[in-house]
Amino acid sequence: MEYVFLILLVIFFALNMGGSNFGASFAAAQGGRIIKQDKARVLFIIFVFLGAISIGRPVAETLANKIIPPELISFDKVLIILISATLSLFIANLLNVPQSTSLVTVGAILGIGLYFRQVYTDTFLRLAPFWVLLPVAGYSLTYLLARLVYPPRKSNFWIYEKLVNHRKRLKTFVIVASCYNAFSIGTNNVANAVGPLAGANIIGMALGLALVAPVFGLGSLVFHGPLKTASEKIVPLGLLTATIICLVTGTLMITASIFGVPQSFVMIKVASLLAISGIKNGHKTTFANPLTKKIYLSWIVTPIMAVIISYLLAGVKDALFK
Repeated sequence: MEYVFLILLVIFFALNMGGSNFGASFAAAQGGRIIKQDKARVLFIIFVFLGAISIGRPVAETLANKIIPPELISFDKVLIILISATLSLFIANLLNVPQSTSLVTVGAILGIGLYFRQVYTDTFLRLAPFWVLLPVAGYSLTYLLARLVYPPRKSNFWIYEKLVNHRKRLKTFVIVASCYNAFSIGTNNVANAVGPLAGANIIGMALGLALVAPVFGLGSLVFHGPLKTASEKIVPLGLLTATIICLVTGTLMITASIFGVPQSFVMIKVASLLAISGIKNGHKTTFANPLTKKIYLSWIVTPIMAVIISYLLAGVKDALFK
């Protein structure tokens, strides 16, 4: 019965993660009516799977044994981690607030470590710079690339002429960029569910990534994606600007995955959105947007909530079964 509950919990967690990322990956392709939603879902599932089985292992290993000692991650601890992370993410999805699945998962694992006073601080010293610098890089790269094409002016008018003459190729490129984004998500975020399971030796890492990735992809059937909703409220995106964001975000996510960093896709994506908004609407208007403030607040509150829930559940379990 315990294993049935664990399986259901993993499925629910993976569906929540996949649902929150699908809209962001294919927002440009669907918004531009380049691809139908059903086809976008199939591509999302395929490329998330390919990303997970090819580059997903380093992040899964970090979550399995580099944040807290592996001996702490037992079957019951995995349940606590998944309950804490799933609850935090589910609340964010219901509120249509884009949330970092990676930081929530790290927070849930950290809560266990803090309760038992066993945390690998060296790992956090290595990971923390990535969590700050990659969103900054996302903002900076997106800003620099977008400034080359927007606003239209004499020096870049040739780009618009090319786009008009090769619109079919642009549409194909938008789909390719969306698939690239889905691939990058698979390399990193699928590990959030697999890492704790592998750490407790409940399932092998390679098998776990292969099994959880399709479930993650099926999340596109469940949730419409709060990040897509947020992007529409921050700044409208054209095909070209949306594709730039996909390429920048995907590249930075894959870089994080190679280094084994559980990285927030949402933080990089929103940072890139803010860069576009800064160009189009001005930085003052962008950062004064109530949704922008709400997102930043949720990034702070939700991982802390995961830490607290995990810590309290570990304490309750320890007190009841001492």
